[in-house]
Amino acid sequence: MFMKKVNLVNWKSVVVLVCLTVLGVVAGLMGGDKVLHTLIHKPDCNVWTITSGFLCSFFLLLGKIFSVKVWFFASFISVLAFFVYKAVKNENDFRYAFVKIKNSYVFYVFASVFLSIAITGGLKVLIGRSRPVLFDALGKTYFEPWVFDSIFNSMPSGHTAASFAGLCMLGMLFPRVKWLMWILAVIIGFSRLYVGAHWCSDVIFGAFVGILCAIIVKSTLKRINSK
Repeated sequence: MFMKKVNLVNWKSVVVLVCLTVLGVVAGLMGGDKVLHTLIHKPDCNVWTITSGFLCSFFLLLGKIFSVKVWFFASFISVLAFFVYKAVKNENDFRYAFVKIKNSYVFYVFASVFLSIAITGGLKVLIGRSRPVLFDALGKTYFEPWVFDSIFNSMPSGHTAASFAGLCMLGMLFPRVKWLMWILAVIIGFSRLYVGAHWCSDVIFGAFVGILCAIIVKSTLKRINSK
C-alpha cells in the first residue's frame, strides 16, 4: 500500500495518509473527540479503576499484551536471540552475526517499534495533552507541555503507534497476512478509545506515526543492506 515492490515509497499514498491524519486530528480537536469519547467509551470500563465485563476485560488485556513495553522487549529479545544464534552457529563469529542481523526481519520490526517509541515519547511531552479521564472528572480538557506526568501524555497514543509500527512492518514483510495485521492494529487502536485511555485524535496520530516509522525503517534498511 505504502511501499512499491521495488522497495520505493509510494508517495501518493503517503500524501493521502498525511492529509487524512491532519483532517482527523483537527476534527477531533475541534470537538469530534468529545463526541466519539461519549459514544465509544463506557464509563465503567477504563484503565484507572477495577472493571468488569467481557468486552472491557478483552480490550484491557489487549492493551497489556500490545503495550509499548511488551513491543519493545519482545522485539529486542528477538533481535538479541537471533544475533546470538547466528554468532554461535558460525563459531562465535560476531562480525558475521552483526551483518546478518541488519537484514533480518526481527531487526526490521525492532527498529520500527523503537523509532515509534522514541518519536511518540517526545511528542507526548511536547504536546502535553490531558487524557479523557480528566474530562470525565472535570468536564474540561487541558494542554500542559513539558509535563512528564502520564495524565498529560495522551497525544499521540503510544500503544497505537508501537502496534501499527510493528504490525505494519510484519504486513510488509509477509504480504499474505498484511490485512490480518492491519485489522489487528485497528482493533488495538479502537481498544484505547473503549477503555478511555485516549482520544480518537490521539489514536489517529499514533497510527500515523507507527505507519510512517515502518515505511522509513523498511526503505532505509533495504537501501543500506543492498549496498
